[in-house]
Amino acid sequence: MPTLLSKLFVRTLREDPADAEVLSHRLLVRAGYIRRQAPGVFAWLPLGQRVKARIEAVIREEMAAAGAQEVHFPALLPREPYEATGRWEEYGDNLFRLHDRHGADYLLAPTHEEVFTLLVKDLYSSYKDLPLAIYQIQDKYRDEARPRAGLLRGREFTMKDAYSFDVDDAGLDASYQAQRDAYERIFTRLGLEYVIVAADAGAMGGSRSEEFLLPVAIGEDTFVRSAGGYAANVEAYTTLAPDPVPAEVIASLPAAEVHDTPGTPTIATLVDLARAEHPRPDGRAWTAADTLKNVVLRLTHLDGSREVVVVGLPGDREVDMKRAEVAFAPAEVAPADASDFEANPLLVKGYIGPWSPTGAILGEEGATGIRYLLDPRVVDGSGWITGANADGRHVFGLVAGRDFAADGTVEIAEVRAGDPAPDGSGPVELARGMEIGHVFQLGRKYAEALGLQVLDENGKLVTVTMGSYGIGVTRILAAIAEVTADDKGLCWPETVAPFDVHVVATGKDDVAYELAASVAAELEGAGHDVLVDDRPKVSPGVKFGDAELLGVPTIVIVGRGAADGVVELWDRRSGERTEVPAVELLARLAR
Repeated sequence: MPTLLSKLFVRTLREDPADAEVLSHRLLVRAGYIRRQAPGVFAWLPLGQRVKARIEAVIREEMAAAGAQEVHFPALLPREPYEATGRWEEYGDNLFRLHDRHGADYLLAPTHEEVFTLLVKDLYSSYKDLPLAIYQIQDKYRDEARPRAGLLRGREFTMKDAYSFDVDDAGLDASYQAQRDAYERIFTRLGLEYVIVAADAGAMGGSRSEEFLLPVAIGEDTFVRSAGGYAANVEAYTTLAPDPVPAEVIASLPAAEVHDTPGTPTIATLVDLARAEHPRPDGRAWTAADTLKNVVLRLTHLDGSREVVVVGLPGDREVDMKRAEVAFAPAEVAPADASDFEANPLLVKGYIGPWSPTGAILGEEGATGIRYLLDPRVVDGSGWITGANADGRHVFGLVAGRDFAADGTVEIAEVRAGDPAPDGSGPVELARGMEIGHVFQLGRKYAEALGLQVLDENGKLVTVTMGSYGIGVTRILAAIAEVTADDKGLCWPETVAPFDVHVVATGKDDVAYELAASVAAELEGAGHDVLVDDRPKVSPGVKFGDAELLGVPTIVIVGRGAADGVVELWDRRSGERTEVPAVELLARLAR
């Protein structure tokens, strides 16, 4: 039976919702697909459910083709498995925690690695049971501090998460590739452009991590790619460091000199003074890239303790806080504030310099007790202008490896267009993207923590190796809406549209409504899913506006030509309208 719009549980809106920031959020609410319940939490109406179900159907088909079997876990889970893997604490404030009436701790699952692992441990014990791939489509919960952009960053979302279990690393490689290939097929069928980028594994852990990104301006991720094929999220980009200077060259470099540099607390003021009062012997003008900027950061660890670290990086680079968060995870990262400087008086704001090889701060007797880290570009033998750890003073010609050392290197500097790809494939360009899928080689992290072992062919217990593969179902729905919509409304591709055909009956004569019903029945009989706008007292203009807003790709208008058996075929995507005899409609749609 065709679906009648007069009976469908939907109300379209003419005005955008006040809290909607992006196009998909505005249109999905206005067209009656979703309704807000709380920040980052939405109810799904029949139209939204239909689109979501069609996306899930594509995913299920491709998961089956990849050899994965479907299961279903609860969203409400006990604390103990997540505590065993350390993620009860690692997730921090993003985890929804609650107690039952007996005081036991539970959580609303942000992801399900632990319970998948325990299920396999409970049922399987031999290498003959493996390889295994199982998945679910289930709601996840994360207490986002600032839920925004509708379905793109919510507190409750639907996700497909699959997990593979293998005896050895070769098996994991094969399972990983099978899932990766399935993702490519899924996104191709859904009509989504994608870029596969190397990514940071974050709280998931593991040895290999790749994201599927949809290139789109509103994407929250920045990624880099080169003409030679390199692609990575900025958090996973690794700096191609210059070669260290040979020891014999370092030995010939002139000694560092400390100069008075009053009123130069910024890189720009320092460069101006250096050019004016301390020109380079080779005649080249000093630039910000010749300076070593020392950034003070505050780390808050999982146990609540605070630590101050100082990072030295070229003065022409800014700190990328997303890269810093990855570099220092699971600690929270923030710029140091006044209280941090008060607690560490050896840090002279605006004039901070590196430590000496003995650990003492330059010009002082004692050590700071603060970790000092360097950007990978600051290699042994490189010379710098940097702070002298005294108000109004800087050091010129300070040489890394000779005059100061560090406790290690860290990647927190911004990535810029033109930076070299680490694989040597040329300079990178920057683009924005939206994550639509993520695949991980988890390895044995979760299996070791939870004791998942099987007997191998020699009767020896071995720890199972795992992979994890996620697709954001509701995020994909919003992404498709975002990239296919126009200024009139949604414009779904046929693969995921809530209906195949939207029949619009117009006018006041019964003949139009009778022909519309007949056309709809014939279409349904031929296997099309049909929505009929049968509302008798609604003007054609409103009906056409709703048809554009709802976004069904094929629209059939039954109106002025109904008495002659003629209908109008409207392609929502191209806007083209063509008059067609009703008896030929099925043949036209079959083309």
